[in-house]
Amino acid sequence: MTASIPALPYSDKRLGHGYNAPCMATVDPTPLKPALAPPDHALVAETVRSKLPFRVELAKLAPLAGDASNRRYFRIQLGGGPPHSLILMQLASPEAFKQSEEAVSAAASPITELPFVNILNHLAKADVAVPDLHYYDQAAGLLYLEDLGDVMLAQACQDATSPDTPDLYRQAVDVLVRLHLKATFPADPTCLAFGRAFDVPLLMWEFDHFIEYGIEKRSGRALPDADRHVIRSEMRKIAALLAAEPRVFTHRDYHSRNLMVLEERIRVLDFQDALMGPATYDLASLLRDSYLSLDEELIEELLVRYLEQRARAGAPLDRQTFMRLFDLTSIQRNLKAAGRFVYILLEKNNDRYMPYVPRTLGNVKKNLERYRSLHQFRKALARHVPELA
Repeated sequence: MTASIPALPYSDKRLGHGYNAPCMATVDPTPLKPALAPPDHALVAETVRSKLPFRVELAKLAPLAGDASNRRYFRIQLGGGPPHSLILMQLASPEAFKQSEEAVSAAASPITELPFVNILNHLAKADVAVPDLHYYDQAAGLLYLEDLGDVMLAQACQDATSPDTPDLYRQAVDVLVRLHLKATFPADPTCLAFGRAFDVPLLMWEFDHFIEYGIEKRSGRALPDADRHVIRSEMRKIAALLAAEPRVFTHRDYHSRNLMVLEERIRVLDFQDALMGPATYDLASLLRDSYLSLDEELIEELLVRYLEQRARAGAPLDRQTFMRLFDLTSIQRNLKAAGRFVYILLEKNNDRYMPYVPRTLGNVKKNLERYRSLHQFRKALARHVPELA
């Protein structure tokens, strides 16, 4: 049994990428892999000099702070530009495209192309603002990307305290409407996202991830059978509702640390795990974020903005039904995130996401309290998750 990890009173100071269902393609990298060796400097210099669509030279190669993924990033300073810099993405190995940091549905198509490249090309055709890929050295596992700077949406909003926050989030919602509609229609069978979806088994995989890590391994105690039955029964009801919704192209991790602000324009990152899912999933990621808290009035405004833009585009949704589904999706999404943070602590020896557990579970508590029908669900969870009491 894993040693008990108490619910420490972390003060609010990114979600790692995201078990038990045997049908699921569980492809998390092995915990605590040895650190990647830096890319070969001479190889990078030669590639910069001879393979890129502009005449530049390598001036400096500097590592960037990583996240919980199996990739590393570097900033390439250039001489002779523009551009004056690029971002170098280093894969864990040249064959890393065969793995994902997230579980995918059992019906997922075989992966024969790097998901990042496959999804990037699809989103670029849909006029979604993603970084330009200047060169992909497949043999070395190195991607030479447009540098979108260092300002994430969370930073530009100063943790939602900046007066620019509403306008920036309105723009993020506008980008999401474009992603949901133009990246969904017409369907493209060559895009990996169309071969995988948020079905009931996958949604339950994420729920069970929270039970395993957010409850049992965090506390060091097995969940009693009676509470497990109540909790999983309610989780399955939510999963069934979400899986039955019409599906759109879903980014899967559309939040304030995967959206960059460059020259006052929102740019989208970390889209390689995209799949088909309910429209509420990306909105829950954005508006019930683990990394900052938006005012409830702004959240309401942004949801209405999304619905109005859908209606103007000829894809209307029922407002009352949508709002309820948004709350239920937020419960699912935030429980998954909280479980993932504990997973990263225990399996990757990385505690950088634990400060976000209280806010993430606070989002869950607020949504559980909105619905009388979820009272027993909350009571069963609260017996094992202090933040939900």
